[in-house]
Amino acid sequence: MPQISVIIPCFNEEKTIAGVLQAIHEQGIPKGELEVVIADGLSTDGTREAIAAFQTAHPDLPITVVDNPRRLIPAGLNLAIAAARGEVILRLDAHCQPQPGYISRSLEALQAGRGWNVGGVWRIAPGGPGPLAAAIAAAAAHPFGVGDALYRYTNQAQQVDTVPFGAFRRELIESIGGFDESLHTNEDYEFNTRIRAAGGAIWLDPAIQSIYYARPTLAALARQYARYGYWKLHMLRRYPGSLRWRQAIPPLFVLGLLVLSFGGFWWPPLHRLLGAQMVLYGLLLLAAAAQQAARQRKIGLLFGMPLAIATMHLSWGGAFLWALLSTAVDTILGRQNPHTNG
Repeated sequence: MPQISVIIPCFNEEKTIAGVLQAIHEQGIPKGELEVVIADGLSTDGTREAIAAFQTAHPDLPITVVDNPRRLIPAGLNLAIAAARGEVILRLDAHCQPQPGYISRSLEALQAGRGWNVGGVWRIAPGGPGPLAAAIAAAAAHPFGVGDALYRYTNQAQQVDTVPFGAFRRELIESIGGFDESLHTNEDYEFNTRIRAAGGAIWLDPAIQSIYYARPTLAALARQYARYGYWKLHMLRRYPGSLRWRQAIPPLFVLGLLVLSFGGFWWPPLHRLLGAQMVLYGLLLLAAAAQQAARQRKIGLLFGMPLAIATMHLSWGGAFLWALLSTAVDTILGRQNPHTNG
């Protein structure tokens, strides 16, 4: 019977799944104590073949694949947990590379009682070639881009509000329930919110590291952050007290832009205020980019980082406001919103 079950939701991850499995295989955990359960959303590329090839080459690592026909991450996580046999569940992602000691350090933190859910930091790497992909990775790891999301950049072990890829005991699922399948994203944050509401702690240890590959293009980055912002609103409707300042600033910023832009047609001084806001924002973007360009000695960051951070802020904030507006319209019209209850 394995002690640790690593669960991985995936869909069309032909290019990355073998790398994740190889990194798990090299963790140094006795193979009799470890298993991998992959919840695959009926991939249409060569993901299944890549998994089968890895199994053939590494028969000492038990790998189970379960179908996730809904292709939703929280549904896949719950299916993987149901198929898992380990006492400890450790969630990973098909876009990450757990670094040496990831599993053993997670187990140590759990056994020391530091948290009900423990995780580590992302070392964010470019998701593709070229200076723009490098700038997106730098933006996704900078406090101006992500606020106090400490798992993206901290070097200090501490209690936090959330971790992206946590390790927890199976009994936790029996106590607070599994992942909320009505949320298409933000499922980790919602899960960790329930842990904290039940009196548990979320522990972040920077010695537990994984490489996370950022989106390679601005379009992909915009889609990712729009999804985050849209579903954050639906999570906050259930847990309004979980709102963090980093989550409030982007929608307030976008709302300010809209109010000043349209209000200026009726009262022109608002357009001057809009101009001042944009100049200040641009200077902050350039300051953050210049800092990283000098630190990494990459001049391309000076041009790409402002575009990436602005894309993150505007996509997240705009989608959050759209979700707020659509929810308000549903309420006024008396329509049932399917995301109100988990």
